Amino acid sequence: MASQVETPVKQAASPGCLTDNLGWLLGQAEHVLAAEMSARLEPLGLSSRRYCVLASAMTGDHTQIELANLIGLDKTTMVVTLDGLEADGLAKRMPSSRDRRVRVVKVTEAGERRVAKARKVIEATQKEMLERLPAAERSALLAGLTRLVCGARDTNGSAP
Repeated sequence: MASQVETPVKQAASPGCLTDNLGWLLGQAEHVLAAEMSARLEPLGLSSRRYCVLASAMTGDHTQIELANLIGLDKTTMVVTLDGLEADGLAKRMPSSRDRRVRVVKVTEAGERRVAKARKVIEATQKEMLERLPAAERSALLAGLTRLVCGARDTNGSAP
């Protein structure tokens, strides 16, 4: 079941009045990357969101709300996403070993295999996208974006 990915309309040049607008530039970059990522992850039965939930859940015993805060999802979206992951046999909610009243999200073996495959797809996609830039600019872009995002999280106390 292949989906049609909407790609941005190609223009001869970007609007000059927006090329110094960080929000517009980040939005356009995110749109291009998200469309490509969606098309490549779909055959694995994953979306970027589902991948982020699974990969983050593999880092430790996290509750739904902890995962939602960790990756920047609202509670309702997290519940719907986890419901789908459970239905597909990729994750399950289990009682915490520290507090049986609390449920933590555990990734199943099938989920772990899916994350491993998706990680390769994501790495290849990101590499292809970043290769559009000279090597020094790639490093600077990633370092700068990391500082922007981590700084926003530190300031706000949660994901942006």
